[in-house]
Amino acid sequence: MKYGLDCLRPGTLLHLTEVSRYVYEIANYNLVPGQPYVGTSAFAHKGGMHVHAVQKDVSTYEHVAPETVGNTRRILVSELSGVSNIATKAGKKCNLENDKETLRRVLNKVQDLENLGFQFEAAEASFELLVRREIGRYRPFLVLDHYRVVVLKQNGGKPVSEATVKLRVGDVTEHRVAEGDGPVNALDGALRQSLKNHFPAIKDVHLVDYKVRVINSRDETAAAVRVVVECRRHKADGSGTSEIFGTVGVSGNIIDASWQALVDAYEYHLTHVEEERGEVGTDSEAEAVARVG
Repeated sequence: MKYGLDCLRPGTLLHLTEVSRYVYEIANYNLVPGQPYVGTSAFAHKGGMHVHAVQKDVSTYEHVAPETVGNTRRILVSELSGVSNIATKAGKKCNLENDKETLRRVLNKVQDLENLGFQFEAAEASFELLVRREIGRYRPFLVLDHYRVVVLKQNGGKPVSEATVKLRVGDVTEHRVAEGDGPVNALDGALRQSLKNHFPAIKDVHLVDYKVRVINSRDETAAAVRVVVECRRHKADGSGTSEIFGTVGVSGNIIDASWQALVDAYEYHLTHVEEERGEVGTDSEAEAVARVG
């Protein structure tokens, strides 16, 4: 790309990122976000002034176009964000480029949540759902009644985790129990069992990374935590491609923070499955809530 030397067959360089992520998956290694060219953060832009410059001329901050190596440009949303970030991130997709009032409302919501400990740099899927809620294009796929997680540890034995989830999907009540290697794994298993008969596409999304960060260590074990879940989803548009995305949850209870992130992950996936299959209607948020129950 720099010297114009033909080292590969035409068109193969476009699959560089895809091949890299395939190798990571087969080797069961976590992705390296900062890896040059193929990393998820290789073409990421954060600060408001930075993003504004990229909007004017991408060559000011990108030495090659991300599409040439099969990667994509990412506009991060954080406490440093300005309206330019929000407009670039959600404007075209949600037709908000010229809606300054909505953009400002979304920005204020992001900043309020970040004051509570949320971060959206690695949780773009949660950010998209936030925008959808603000503009009335959010469709909930489930309504939680309750969940319960029990961990049994006997002297000399291995701990056993069991989760019970009760929720509604439309007019149907699902009450499921699952065991897992840990409480989050058990909770995830019960949630999947509750959704799989209603949304078979749930099988096409899988957790690939799970991170926990203490927000305020001064509170010691009572401190709130931030959970970031990274998932891989296979697209339903027939292209055979996949997408890696992140969601976030924050709570004083690590299980509840994990629940928030897991629900966001599944709702993001199912929302895009509907769009990719052309099944999206024009329901308002109120109509969507009424349909779910």
